[in-house]
Amino acid sequence: MFNLSGKTALVTGASGGIGGAIATHLHAQGAHVVLHGTQQEKLIALSNRLGTNNSVATANLSDLDAVSSLINDASEVSGTPIDILINNAGFAIDGLLMRMKIQDWQSVLDVNLTANMILCRSAIRSMMKAKWGRIITISSIVGATGNPGQTNYAASKAGVVGFSKSLAQEVASRGITVNIVAPGFIETPMTDTLDEKQKDNLLAQVPVGRLGTADEVATAVLFLASQEASYLTGATLHVNGGMAMI
Repeated sequence: MFNLSGKTALVTGASGGIGGAIATHLHAQGAHVVLHGTQQEKLIALSNRLGTNNSVATANLSDLDAVSSLINDASEVSGTPIDILINNAGFAIDGLLMRMKIQDWQSVLDVNLTANMILCRSAIRSMMKAKWGRIITISSIVGATGNPGQTNYAASKAGVVGFSKSLAQEVASRGITVNIVAPGFIETPMTDTLDEKQKDNLLAQVPVGRLGTADEVATAVLFLASQEASYLTGATLHVNGGMAMI
């Protein structure tokens, strides 16, 4: 199951915990993985761990001109068109709306939403010719529930859901599926810095009583990238331990 041999996947934000796990799972199933990120040392370390059948491409997603060339760059370094696009990269600039600068709003939307659109627009050209493709975007639970202090981040993560549903309808007849994975609280270097009281407050909101792992998010992505998920499009998989049963 989930054999991706002969497929090429671009994973944005592969230098992060979730992105690295996604790249590792896709690679384990035979995909040639193009690792994208801005932290060159982490990308090279991941590439070395994976060994063969991977490439590295760098681009700053806040530079929309650089984003426009990323799909072509990834195809050049891998030697093949992109079959699977994983929009994982994203960031947050948190703050209450009444104090939020316009630039802080715009920067988050540029990376989390607009860059996503540009990559999808570029990637579907070759996917439509091949009559096969997978686009999977990492959203967030806050895109469905909201979160105080994250109006810009929540808006961007909700935005990719509506965008993906619309795109899914545009390209479904060409064998391309477009889906979302929305993680809840996941073990990351950021959660490692929380004290016990803060962790207890988080876990009180999660019915399964623990944080999720990057591998659990990656497994959901792997399924959506597979041939076995060919009849699933425009869907959001909520990987949140029951925190929000949507």
